[in-house]
Amino acid sequence: MSTPPTPQALYRRAKDYVQGKLSCGEWKPGDLIPSENRLVQELGMSRMTVNRALRELTEEGHLLRISGVGTFVAESKPQSNLLRITNIADEIIARGHRYSCEVLHLGREAASMSIAAALSLTTGSSVFHLLCVHCEEGVPVQLEDRYVNPELVPDFLKQQFGEQLQPARYLLQTIRPDEMEHIVEASHPSADESRYMQIDNLEPCLVLMRRTWSNGKIVTFVRLTHPSSRYRLGSRLPVNGAHRDS
Repeated sequence: MSTPPTPQALYRRAKDYVQGKLSCGEWKPGDLIPSENRLVQELGMSRMTVNRALRELTEEGHLLRISGVGTFVAESKPQSNLLRITNIADEIIARGHRYSCEVLHLGREAASMSIAAALSLTTGSSVFHLLCVHCEEGVPVQLEDRYVNPELVPDFLKQQFGEQLQPARYLLQTIRPDEMEHIVEASHPSADESRYMQIDNLEPCLVLMRRTWSNGKIVTFVRLTHPSSRYRLGSRLPVNGAHRDS
């Protein structure tokens, strides 16, 4: 009498089945894959088993799950240069993809203790605050949460930010940055961040925090949040003493 497959073996079979479809090209980047219910019927497995396989493949960057829409084959994750001030719109357009932007908030407010400290201002100082979502082919890939010192960029609120003009582009055109600081951390999104980026609140995110100086003063502090299944951060640079011919 044969031994029934263990739950672990079933889960691996479900995952291998989906990976096989991806590897052979039957399911191509951008394709909507069969629903969870259909895979349950096709594989003869429990929904819990199929769900675990799809969840892990999503966490590994092979699939993209959009709540209320379905599960898609993920494109290769784009990479942003960690050590440069870059404009995400330029990166997306350079890949031949469609860029879009939605401004969620743009206004003036009193700086909290943490924001005032980040900008070297006193708590309660007036600052400009912008929140927007950057999308590639309609899929959110970056949430920009930016604070700006009004003294250094007084016309920031007058700009029509969107597809034609992004905050990073405007700031680089307006100021001459001479120093920057980058800090990267991993975190789970807040409830609002999950909603803005259309991701599960358990999806790991890569968060890049950047401060930019000009003439010794901090111009802007920005928190850039990227769903890890859709984006990655990296850079390449020469190392002192390294042999370029090796």
